[in-house]
Amino acid sequence: MSFARLVQLHLLQGRWAAHRRAPPLRTDRKSYAAGEQSRELDRAVGAFRAVTGDEGVSVGDAVREQHGRDESVHSCRPPDVVVWPRSVEEVSALARICHHHRLPIIPFGTGTGLEGGVGALKGGVCFDLRKMDRVLDLHAEDFDVTVEPGVTRTALNSHLRDSGLWFPVDPGADASLCGMAATSASGTNAVRYGTMRENVLNLEVVLADGTVFHTAGRGRRPRKTSAGYNLTNLFVGSEGTLGILTKATLRLYGIPEAMVSAVCSFPSVQAAVDSTVQILQCGIPIARIEFLDDVMIDACNRYSRLSYPASPTLFLEFHGSERSLEEQVSMAEELAGANGGSDFSWARDAETRGKLWKARHDAWYAALALRPGCKAYSTDVCVPLSRLPQIIVETKADLIKNKLTGPIAGHVGDGNFHCLMVLDPDDPAEVQRVHEFTNRLARRALALDGTCTGEHGVGLGKRALLREEVGPQAMEVMEALKASLDPKNLMNPGKVL
Repeated sequence: MSFARLVQLHLLQGRWAAHRRAPPLRTDRKSYAAGEQSRELDRAVGAFRAVTGDEGVSVGDAVREQHGRDESVHSCRPPDVVVWPRSVEEVSALARICHHHRLPIIPFGTGTGLEGGVGALKGGVCFDLRKMDRVLDLHAEDFDVTVEPGVTRTALNSHLRDSGLWFPVDPGADASLCGMAATSASGTNAVRYGTMRENVLNLEVVLADGTVFHTAGRGRRPRKTSAGYNLTNLFVGSEGTLGILTKATLRLYGIPEAMVSAVCSFPSVQAAVDSTVQILQCGIPIARIEFLDDVMIDACNRYSRLSYPASPTLFLEFHGSERSLEEQVSMAEELAGANGGSDFSWARDAETRGKLWKARHDAWYAALALRPGCKAYSTDVCVPLSRLPQIIVETKADLIKNKLTGPIAGHVGDGNFHCLMVLDPDDPAEVQRVHEFTNRLARRALALDGTCTGEHGVGLGKRALLREEVGPQAMEVMEALKASLDPKNLMNPGKVL
């Protein structure tokens, strides 16, 4: 529906004249501003329903609460209204209404984020994109596919099953693919296949004023380009603060002929990381190489009834042909053994590999089981690989000193690791200690030339850390970009910057 038609609806409903009257003078500016936004929202809701139908709009308390939280520890901030667009045309029309009424816009995928990215800090409208769930334009011979924002990674790989292709970026949760692009997600396979930044070829974006554009040009999907600014990667990792992602063109890969997995224990963190570095230096095309510290592996043993040694442990996976895997496995085992690795467990068939990886997949629940009735919060940092032993040792000492429960699991091949903090949310002192610890951890990573977040994003909790990480000049450039694309500051305000 065109914007002109929406304006006509306002006229027919007798609201336009009231909207145009000058507001009365108020001495309480905050109260006036809140009241004015409420009036603008009331005017907009009818226009929303004209676009999506009554079933596409909700102001119910339960629905709003559901859309104001993710998997983070940040408190729920519900939006004022939730809308469910079914097409990019509806997203554009709804965005134009929000822009006209100065209503904040918060994109919503599956709510699996970890940094409070969906909270409506200033109220506004949540765009739930899950009804846009089609897999479009699969080009198997070109190894790419275009998807709408409601498609999750599991749904895409199920759709691709008979094509011999798959999308390997796996953050753990069954997140939406456009949501993964918005947070620049990665996960266990990133050491071989890269993160979302390397695997998004093009994006369709709706800006705050309803403008629709394609970051690499409409229909473009080359494997590489030197044409102009890299607008695609500007929006990958933007966390909904620049625009709404309504389509993503993604790079696909052939399903490996064979896979082999392994678990290996080490006498120290340094030995485990040394093995990782040597495996990568030898050019072994390892697909996954995950690290669990002694606390985490002990928790996994208890939770999953396993019997791995309670020591620093690597979980490895190799992809390739049957012949190539024999050489890869042999070299990796030799390198690990030279660094004190022991208790090797190898697995080739899918069932045995699944059992072998069970400890890694259940790490979150195993950490929670250490303190029944408590909550978990996962924070992540990333450092150059050579600095990983130092930061893990210092972090473990910090946890012990401050009497905190924080098993460590990480994508060691990337220098990225997570502390799975288990805490009592009703204990203010412990909550404060966890908050102070996570800030120290991030600053420890920055001091080692790393980043305050490897894959979770900035969201609410790491805005000050981002400023410390990139410096004032880079922040000024980011703020200028934001102001240029979203001058009214409507797109997910209060996040990232």
